[in-house]
Amino acid sequence: MSNEVKRVSRELAYTGTVLKIYKDRMEFSNGNHEDWDFIHHDGAAAVIPVMDDGKILMVTQYRNALERDTLEIPAGKLDAPGEPGIECARRELEEETGYKAENIEWLMDLRTTVAFCDEKVEIFLARDLKPAKQHLDENEFIQVKAYTLEELREMIFTGKIEDSKTIASILAYESKYCH
Repeated sequence: MSNEVKRVSRELAYTGTVLKIYKDRMEFSNGNHEDWDFIHHDGAAAVIPVMDDGKILMVTQYRNALERDTLEIPAGKLDAPGEPGIECARRELEEETGYKAENIEWLMDLRTTVAFCDEKVEIFLARDLKPAKQHLDENEFIQVKAYTLEELREMIFTGKIEDSKTIASILAYESKYCH
């Protein structure tokens, strides 16, 4: 398939605070050309914080793209390209929830929107949580609440949770550790 499509040029169209948007000129084996959008993201990490009682800590925060609050697992962008995902996950867990993890392990990687973006999110599982201190940014407002896996599954399948990393992560955790 890749022999049928190749990029002949890439032009930076916009640089934002968390992404870069490019216009790619594509050439096809039939001689046609087309412009495609490409979004570069340096990457992120997310974490499923499992409490000793089995409940999962979730965060509620405002998401500008949806113009509303969303319920998600804690996550954040890498501080720099190449930062180990596990370091980012540990940092985001404490910053957003006010907990540290004695035990953290990789669960999976996911690509959020493969049609036009290269963002990779590394997902980790955090257990043996210990209270620490929440460190929110000045303009970051996050509510933290623990939910049972059954409550989260119900919210996924009734459309109350729509965030792809959260859905994939919760269902992967359930499949791998709860059967």
